[in-house]
Amino acid sequence: CIMSEKAYTDDCDLKKRDIVHTGQKPYSCNVCDKTFSQKANLIRHSLVHSGEKPFSCNLCVKTFSRRNNLNRHSLVHREVKPYSCSLCDKTFTWKTNLKEHYLVHTREKPYSCSVCDKAFSFKQSLNRHYVVHTGEKPYSCSVCDRTFSRKSDLNRHCVAHTGEKSYSCTVCDKAFSRKTGLNEHSLIHV
Repeated sequence: CIMSEKAYTDDCDLKKRDIVHTGQKPYSCNVCDKTFSQKANLIRHSLVHSGEKPFSCNLCVKTFSRRNNLNRHSLVHREVKPYSCSLCDKTFTWKTNLKEHYLVHTREKPYSCSVCDKAFSFKQSLNRHYVVHTGEKPYSCSVCDRTFSRKSDLNRHCVAHTGEKSYSCTVCDKAFSRKTGLNEHSLIHV
């Protein structure tokens, strides 16, 4: 390659290098017209539109469209939570979660619905709220055809059909299908 003075044994690799240097983006998404310099990036991007999330956590029901997001998520299940709130005893795996948590104490609600002016502390709460206005429920259960506005709600619902109980008490080994069930149960051991 003349631009980077690197040697390539494969013509295909050299062509990829040329695309990087020229800024060409020959691969375009047929849904949103976003363009990419590499076909692999287009394929990865297409998961955004299909909703496909092939990478699943083996400790909970969360699924991800990218492996690196799954890897980052897996830290949530570790005991290490280096970021702690100075106003309460809550700890967090991610600094961004701590910053967002502070809004609980300030009661600040910077995210407002453009339809009804209802305000929220968290952006994801606002996004969840929007379905109240749209009524959109794109996620349906393949067993009973019940529909949901969020994929996480569908995943939680599917446990009712599988009987899976992923959350176990470390004291008595009783298992629960939901984390909230385990949390409520844990109070009996205090």
